[in-house]
Amino acid sequence: MDTQKTSYPKEKIRILFLENISDTAVKNFKNHEYPNVEKIAKALTEDELIKEIKDVHILGIRSKTQITRKILDAAKKLQAIGCFCIGVNQVDLKTATKNGVVVFNAPYSNTRSVAELVIGLSIMLIRRIPDKNKAAHEGTWMKDAKNSFELRGKTLGIIGYGNIGSQVSVLAEAMGMKVIFYDTETKLPLGNAEDAKSLKDLLCRADVVTLHVPETSQTKNLINRNTLKHFKKGAIVINYARGEVVDLDALRKSILDGNISGAAIDVFPLEPEKNGDKFQTPLQDLPNVILTPHIGGSTEEAQQNIGDDVSSKLFNFLEKGITLGSHTVPALALPPQEGSHRILHIHNNVPGVLSEINTTLSKNNINILGQYLKTNDEIGYVVLDVDKLISSKALHLLREVKQTIKVRILY
Repeated sequence: MDTQKTSYPKEKIRILFLENISDTAVKNFKNHEYPNVEKIAKALTEDELIKEIKDVHILGIRSKTQITRKILDAAKKLQAIGCFCIGVNQVDLKTATKNGVVVFNAPYSNTRSVAELVIGLSIMLIRRIPDKNKAAHEGTWMKDAKNSFELRGKTLGIIGYGNIGSQVSVLAEAMGMKVIFYDTETKLPLGNAEDAKSLKDLLCRADVVTLHVPETSQTKNLINRNTLKHFKKGAIVINYARGEVVDLDALRKSILDGNISGAAIDVFPLEPEKNGDKFQTPLQDLPNVILTPHIGGSTEEAQQNIGDDVSSKLFNFLEKGITLGSHTVPALALPPQEGSHRILHIHNNVPGVLSEINTTLSKNNINILGQYLKTNDEIGYVVLDVDKLISSKALHLLREVKQTIKVRILY
């Protein structure tokens, strides 16, 4: 049995990639004999995507495309969404779960790209390179060591000690920095890093503060007028995490008052839709400030890694029913069952569904060769390996089971 060959013809599976997703992903799908792949360079509005998504089976997006309830409800054939980026906050996960749509992302693929850039920015800001560079371009010679320091021996404060924060920690120690970190969860320190007692403790001690936290109600404006008062005078702020984490007006005032000596910001509360659009932020025209257009993880290596990671997860779901890494459908990894057809059944997680599935198949003398079940708070995911001779009948019967959301015969 060739488990790579799905029962549904591959040429009928429509795959739509938005936001100029890496060609690596497109090539991977075509190499797996999925010819119907469309790539669009930009994000689509809600109305545009509602029109496009009706016949789409696999959708690939990055961070700008907002997947709303209206879009998901219009996506009658949608099996999975691949977020070719770190986060999934652009997707209505509650509706995706309710509709049985699998959502994958690439939480680790651009870790190194962001971490390297944070270290580079720390060096540039502590040496006040932005001001010297600007002066040189304007024809002014600023050969001056005043307020220009080495990174070695300074303290780096990392807020959020996850995948990226811990990688920054390792690189910073290699540069001779002392590392302290603060995280709401208990984390094992790497190297000689120390867990700060509190956020205030970290801010009081750090020469450079870098943020690596998700965007939640708890992290919104985490750096604000009040927390900025706790910063060590002359400290540097780096935000390559999420746009809502720093109150930019408060940061501007702190820079102008001379309390913060420099900042590097990559993410903003409001960002332009596409390249070339007008962009405004309170941090423009300030000394020793580096502004970048949300490119923390934008390296060719990172995009290739993301393309490989997410497309691999999508293949595993399409061709094996594997949902490891899913944020919606419960995670299952399944060995192939020789001499069988595999059926995927997604249903509302209420008591009695599995019993009804088994009773229905048993009454019709359908032999179950293998069965796997996993649930979360909202839905259950059952994978059934049944006898090849009667799989079409089994598929029809399973569609009639109460609380069924989706049923698909895999192979």
